[in-house]
Amino acid sequence: QEQLVESGGGLVQPGGSPRLSCATSGITFGSYNMFWYRQAPGKQRELVAYMSTYGSTKYVDSVKGRFTISRDGAKNTLYLQMNSLKPEDTAVYYCNAAPVVPGKVYWGQGTQVTVSS
Repeated sequence: QEQLVESGGGLVQPGGSPRLSCATSGITFGSYNMFWYRQAPGKQRELVAYMSTYGSTKYVDSVKGRFTISRDGAKNTLYLQMNSLKPEDTAVYYCNAAPVVPGKVYWGQGTQVTVSS
């Protein structure tokens, strides 16, 4: 059974540096491009960061220089290192896996990140 499970969210002070994790199971991790999305209250879900199977990355402008996406093939896990957090980063963060060969896309259940003092 395919599963993506996010963790690492919570209440963080402005300027904090949490790391989100997305543990995957039931998929061939190395055959999936991986994404982090977020959805703030009252807003549409937006793509935050992307990492291809080959390690190329892209970020939304608002997080460039602050967030870093990475993946560990040995642990089948995706990460999002978040630095210098701002209140506007408050959102539910979702992990997404899309196969290189077109097929089913998988989502995690999301993890809440709240940036507040």
